[in-house]
Amino acid sequence: MKRILILTVLIGLGVVLLLSTQTTNAQSRISWELRTGVDFATQELGNADLNTGFGFDGILSYRFMPHTSVFGGWGWHRFTSDDSFAGSNMDFEETGYTFGLEYLHPLGSSALDLYIRGGGIYNHIEVESSDGDITADSGHGLGWQIEGGLAFDLGNRWILKPGVRYRSLSRDIDIGNTTTDVDLTVFNTSIGISRTF
Repeated sequence: MKRILILTVLIGLGVVLLLSTQTTNAQSRISWELRTGVDFATQELGNADLNTGFGFDGILSYRFMPHTSVFGGWGWHRFTSDDSFAGSNMDFEETGYTFGLEYLHPLGSSALDLYIRGGGIYNHIEVESSDGDITADSGHGLGWQIEGGLAFDLGNRWILKPGVRYRSLSRDIDIGNTTTDVDLTVFNTSIGISRTF
């Protein structure tokens, strides 16, 4: 319940920021972004040694200050494991929502910018068999993330954004009568393509 309250407050603050800002210039304020990349778990998930994963994210942003935006989106990330607390040859999928703030700052007079993002995730972890059957679901919970990278202006409001991200999520997974406390901490390298409107 406490986590839902925190999430509600954060979303409420984002909405207040969106509604309270005034348009002071004609520059684009809204952007969407698609990201894909490779995920490296930084520790075991329970006793599961996760193989290199991959995933994608979709993000919608609103710039409310010259260099600062609020963002929200959805992501899907998949890891395989040869042997785990859930059995052999299991897949672990982390899916859910992402939100936070992004700071984007030009580097000199070039078409290159630096960006930093920080915020939360509201994700869950599903355990799937090799047949694609869901055998367990942790339920959604709050985690956190931080990200940084470069933004290359490609022209016509298109931006290429390579970056690195670290995210952390702690959940409980029930398999039969056994509850396993898991921490999914991930280092992600990815590239995104963004379009402003």
